[in-house]
Amino acid sequence: MHINKIAAVQRRKFKATTNSKHNWPVAPNVLNRNFSVEQLNKIWVSDITYVWTWEGWLYLLFVLDLYSRGVVGLAMSERITDDLTQSALKQAIGRRNPLAGLIHHSDRGSQPA
Repeated sequence: MHINKIAAVQRRKFKATTNSKHNWPVAPNVLNRNFSVEQLNKIWVSDITYVWTWEGWLYLLFVLDLYSRGVVGLAMSERITDDLTQSALKQAIGRRNPLAGLIHHSDRGSQPA
């Protein structure tokens, strides 16, 4: 293997990032899987994903505008913290300055995204 410059690729162990078993209040699901939007800045959705890098796991939280399907807020961190979620949402608000009535939908994990 060394002579032919072949290296084994090890699969990374699955890493759970969502804790839905908590006692915190959960907002009602007003979106109800209605993903068709007719105006900018009416519905935003967010989620967290993770990517393996040579330096370890990198967590990425993004906020999307459902109308434009574009990223309006983004934050990255080595850990999933409240700061990660707040940074992405603050960036989205700063970039788009939405009016009252915006719906922000996220999963039911432990982060207040």
